[in-house]
Amino acid sequence: MSERTQTKHLVFEVPELERFDFAAGQFVSMVASREGKLQTRAYSIASAPRGNNSFDLCLNRVDQGFFSNLLCDLEYECDVDFHGPYGAFVLRHPLRDSIFVATGTGIAPMRGFVESLFDGEDRSEGKEIHLVYGTRHESEIYYRQYFEEIARKFSNFHYTVTLSRPAEGWQGERGYVQDQVKKIIESRPAETRHAMDAYICGLNAMVSANRKQLTEMGWERKQIVFERYD
Repeated sequence: MSERTQTKHLVFEVPELERFDFAAGQFVSMVASREGKLQTRAYSIASAPRGNNSFDLCLNRVDQGFFSNLLCDLEYECDVDFHGPYGAFVLRHPLRDSIFVATGTGIAPMRGFVESLFDGEDRSEGKEIHLVYGTRHESEIYYRQYFEEIARKFSNFHYTVTLSRPAEGWQGERGYVQDQVKKIIESRPAETRHAMDAYICGLNAMVSANRKQLTEMGWERKQIVFERYD
């Protein structure tokens, strides 16, 4: 759990099912009653299918937030209702060289993508996969140890973190994710710079900035898959 943002990683099981099937990158809608009215809130699944009935979520506690506080305060083996999975924010087939771009808890579906490609065995078919994650402070780098370990094990997985408000002594990248995306694309041979796909998840301003930049660099809209959560 991040001390600054009160971010939690939660694991759920679906007892009615032996196997909960979904595609990495999809979301579920959690359901609860508030003052006699049903409330729903969508959360990206932060894991890949495991062949069993479990899935993970990553979420922030929000001041005065009903659902975030409800889920963050759940005790072990408590029940919560949901429906799904839903969503078309999934990996394209055939897989191509790709850039995953996320900020904040937008990292959740990216963790699912990476698990689906690299956990247990390499299913990436040798494609170059870049994960660019941006946040303000070093304390907010979610799943850092996991992604660093994958990058050590697989030479075709590249993990870049960039901070917008780094503390003195930070040795990594600085600035916004779109700056790192541009560096990655421009580092490739000219003839391969458009032979990629981008998957972007985060707040609207970040998603829009990256979509605008990529189209200005000559990418087609169909190469850019995105999910916004504000």
